[in-house]
Amino acid sequence: MEYKTKITIPEDIVLSLRTSDEDIVKDMKQTLAVKYYKERKLSLGQCAELAEMPKEDFIKLLSSNEISIFNFEDDEELLEDIRNA
Repeated sequence: MEYKTKITIPEDIVLSLRTSDEDIVKDMKQTLAVKYYKERKLSLGQCAELAEMPKEDFIKLLSSNEISIFNFEDDEELLEDIRNA
């Protein structure tokens, strides 16, 4: 099931961006997905779905925003994970 909503963007903003409505919506979805992943509100898979992209591409998007998919509380936890690899 999908939930649809309507937002209104002032025409002068759309004209200033010089892009299509579809690209604006795509950018908004990707921006929200990155935000929600960073805040740990949604999982990686849910955020990729929101961004309408494969997980691999969403991981690249996170990387370009300097957000790691690895979540370690401190350096010791990271080192322990490396030792166990």
